[in-house]
Amino acid sequence: MATVLLALAVISTGLYAGIMLIFLTGIMPALARLTDGEFVVAMRRINEEVPRGLFLLLFLAEVAFPVAALAVPVDHRSDTQWWLLLAGLICVLVNHLVTVAGNIPLNNALASSEAAPEANPDSAVRAAFESRWNRLHAVRTLLAVGGFALVVSASLS
Repeated sequence: MATVLLALAVISTGLYAGIMLIFLTGIMPALARLTDGEFVVAMRRINEEVPRGLFLLLFLAEVAFPVAALAVPVDHRSDTQWWLLLAGLICVLVNHLVTVAGNIPLNNALASSEAAPEANPDSAVRAAFESRWNRLHAVRTLLAVGGFALVVSASLS
């Protein structure tokens, strides 16, 4: 059981890190090339679609499987493996904290600006959103990739 949970921790943290990385290296640079209006509309639609179904499951699994892997007693687990897994879980938890405290409020502000477009020109909306969201996203990407690397390292030790 412990081996299965550790494998699921590797898979879930890896998939989540991949999503974060593709946003950082592909999606956001592509969106940066759009006009203000195009960027704002695209990010609104992305923010409506991404936090659903499979993504939410993965968002939760990325925490649940490392927790479960740590919680299951294992006679042959080394101290190194335990600490690596715990460090990976901490990265994942801080990633979620950045998401919930930083990126989601920016996403919500972007969505609410759609209700009064005359009071919120696209250039102002983008200026208030893009650079802050990208900085926070770079932090959470680093945490996600670091968490994945630590969980993988735990599985190999």
